[in-house]
Amino acid sequence: MSSWTSGYISEVAYTAGFYRELTPAMLELAALGKSVLTTQATAPLTMCELGCGRGVSTNVLAAANPHSQFYATDFNPAHIVEARTLAAAAGSKNVHFFDSSFADFLNEPSLPQFDIIALHGILSWISEENRRTIVAFIARHLKPGGLAYVSYNCMPGWASASPLRRLMMEFGSLHHDAAFTRLNRALEMLGKLKEANARYFAASPGVAERLEKFKTQNKNYLIHEFLNEDWHPFYHMDVTAEFAEAKLTFLGSAHLLDHVDALNMTEAQRNFLNEIEDVALRETTRDYIVNQQFRRDIFIKGGVPLGLFAARERWQEMRFALSINRADAPTKVTGGLGEAAMQPEVYGPFLDALATGPRTLKSMQSIPAVAELGWARSIQALLVLVGSGHVQPCLDDKNDGKRREATRRFNRAVMENARHSADVQALASPVTGGGVGVDRFEQLFLLARLNKHPDAPTFVWQVLSALGQRLLRDGVAIETPEQNLEELRTRHATFQEKRLPVFEQLGLT
Repeated sequence: MSSWTSGYISEVAYTAGFYRELTPAMLELAALGKSVLTTQATAPLTMCELGCGRGVSTNVLAAANPHSQFYATDFNPAHIVEARTLAAAAGSKNVHFFDSSFADFLNEPSLPQFDIIALHGILSWISEENRRTIVAFIARHLKPGGLAYVSYNCMPGWASASPLRRLMMEFGSLHHDAAFTRLNRALEMLGKLKEANARYFAASPGVAERLEKFKTQNKNYLIHEFLNEDWHPFYHMDVTAEFAEAKLTFLGSAHLLDHVDALNMTEAQRNFLNEIEDVALRETTRDYIVNQQFRRDIFIKGGVPLGLFAARERWQEMRFALSINRADAPTKVTGGLGEAAMQPEVYGPFLDALATGPRTLKSMQSIPAVAELGWARSIQALLVLVGSGHVQPCLDDKNDGKRREATRRFNRAVMENARHSADVQALASPVTGGGVGVDRFEQLFLLARLNKHPDAPTFVWQVLSALGQRLLRDGVAIETPEQNLEELRTRHATFQEKRLPVFEQLGLT
C-alpha cells in the first residue's frame, strides 16, 4: 500500500459525474425549506469541495457562477490534471484545484473562509484519522452561517449488504493484480458462492438482486465503492456527533423529496416519529422507517431561523425553471412509500407556467390556478417538483449575460471533448447556476448547431466514423454507415422536438 493513497485506490479514475446537490441554489432552497437564514446563491460566494474527484462538479459550478470563487482538492494528481485542463480550456479564472491530502489542505495558506464546504461520496471511504481532519478543516475554514454538505452510506440500509462488500474486498485483495482484474475475480467468486446456495443470500433480502446489478454497473464506480481499504456505513446520529465538534448542527436533507413526509412515511409512522424529541435520534429512527442506505446531509454553522415574513419573501423571490419537456412530465413521483400520483390540479399549473420560461414564485402566484392552491400546498408542490428533478431553482436574471459568457466557453470545451469522449455528460446553465445532464450525442448535436453545420446527423456520424465507432440499438451495434446515419437522424428529430427547447430555456444554446 502506497503511503500517499492511505489505502484508497488511485490507479483507476473515478467517474466524471455532476452532483446537483452541490449547486449553491439547491443548497439555498433546502435551507429555505427549513426556514433557516443562509447566504443567497446570487451573492458572491466562496465554496470548497473536498475530494473533488475529476473536478466536474466544481468546474460546472465555477462556470455557472462566475461571481463566486471555487476551491477543490483531490489527493489523486491525475484527477487534478483533468480538472485543471478542463478549467483552462473553459477559461475559468474563478476555480482553484489542489492535489493536497486533507491534512495538507487543512494548513493551505491561500484558502479563504468558505460559505459552503461540500463532500460528496467521501466520508464512508476514508479513515477515522481523515474524518477527524475534515472536521478540523470545517471548524477552521467554514464561515459562521455557512453550510456543509456531506453524503455517506448509512445504516440500516446497508446492514444486509455490508457482508457482501466485506467478502468482495477480501476476494479482490487475494492477488496484487490490476484493479479491474481484482474486481472481476471478486465478482466471479461471489457468483460461485451464490450458486453454491449460501444461506446468506436467502436470509438477506435484496442482496442477490444487488449482486446481479453489479454486472451492468460502471466498473470504475464498483472499484471505488467496494474495493477500498476503508468503507464505513454510518448511523446519522454518529455523524452528527462528529460534526458537532466543528460547531455544526443538522439542517436537513439535500434530497428535497425527504422534506415531504407524506411521500415517505405513513401517518402512523409520522406520529411515532414526532414523539421523539432529540433531533439526531429522530432522524436516525427515520432511517429505520425508510431503510435509508445513502444520506445527503446539510449541516450549518450557527443556524438562525428566518421569520415567517422573511421566509415568505425569499420564497416569492426565488426563480424556477423547467428542466424537462412539459409534454413528457411524469404523472407519478417515487418516495419511500413507492409511487404516488402527482395531482394535475396541483402540479399542472406550475408546469404550465414554467413551460414558457423561468419564473419567480411571486409571478406564478398571479395565476389563478396557482393562487387557489394556497401557500403550504404551493411550497410542497415546488419541493416535490425540484426534488424529482422536473424543476430547478434558478439564480436571478440580473447577471444572466455575464453568466452566459462563462458558461458558453465552458460548454464549448465540453462539447469539443465529446468528439472523442463520453466522460463528461453535463453542461453548465447560466440560468440555474448548476449543471444539466446532456449526453454525448446531444452535446455533438449542440456543437453542430453552434458551428452552424448544415446537417447535424452527418456531422456526428463523421465524428464517430473517424474513431471507428458505431451506434447501438437495443444493445447491438448498427452495421452499415447508412443505418447509423438513419439512427442519428431519428435521434436528432427527437432531440429537436423534446430536448432543444429545454436547453434553450436553460441557456445552453
